[in-house]
Amino acid sequence: MTLIGDDQNTQYNNVQDCIIEVKGLHTQFGENVVHQDLNLCVHNGEVLALVGGSGSGKTTLLRQMLGLETPVHGTVKVFGCSRFDCDYNLLKSIRIRSGVLFQSGALFSALSVYDNVAFPLRELHSLNESMIRDLVMLKLAMVAIDTKHANKMPADLSGGMIKRVALARALALDPELLFLDEPTAGLDPELSESFVELILTLRTEMKFTIIMVTHDLSTLSTLSDRIAVLADQHVVAIGNLKEVCDHQHPFIQSFFKAAHSQTKLAKIVRR
Repeated sequence: MTLIGDDQNTQYNNVQDCIIEVKGLHTQFGENVVHQDLNLCVHNGEVLALVGGSGSGKTTLLRQMLGLETPVHGTVKVFGCSRFDCDYNLLKSIRIRSGVLFQSGALFSALSVYDNVAFPLRELHSLNESMIRDLVMLKLAMVAIDTKHANKMPADLSGGMIKRVALARALALDPELLFLDEPTAGLDPELSESFVELILTLRTEMKFTIIMVTHDLSTLSTLSDRIAVLADQHVVAIGNLKEVCDHQHPFIQSFFKAAHSQTKLAKIVRR
């Protein structure tokens, strides 16, 4: 099936800007084929959203980009290095240059807010506690968490605060790549909007590339530069929101149009 958006979008026509390159990806669990000959390029500096129905493999693809799952065959290159056959030092470098915000926040329940954010900094084994403290407080301030909350445990935090602390931890090492798995899931509309605005502000300040899985149309329209739609074991369409909405694939028609009124969708596309 013909993809859309790449050839027309001159902002992303330089292969050298490809920070993540997926080629010929085949993923299978038992008899269930999730990806078949899937190809994708994530360009430096963009926000690419992965969209698909249940079982389409969007979160699996995100985990493969992170090196947490291995496909049957195919390649996933991050910063030009294969996720599955690089040497240890290169893989460590990729991890340091990447940050992850999991859907539930995935804070360590036995660690305080402070120690959750400090965890990746301590893993470097190159910073003293005074430097770590300064960096933790800086990252908490960046996500609008007051220092008075630093000693709280995750169980004492609201859903919105958990997301912000998890984001502070994801940003602890000043990553070039930020992975977001359903960043606004579980948040009410007001908290969701403020969290998206926070990510936009941090993106402007820190200049990172974002790969995001989301099903929320408002988050898609506000954050994403391009949207990659996963269906039928492939990327069936890729482009900006308007280009993707014009595609005639049944899932796209259902997701972007049937689930939302034409009036609401038109307002979002015109933003």
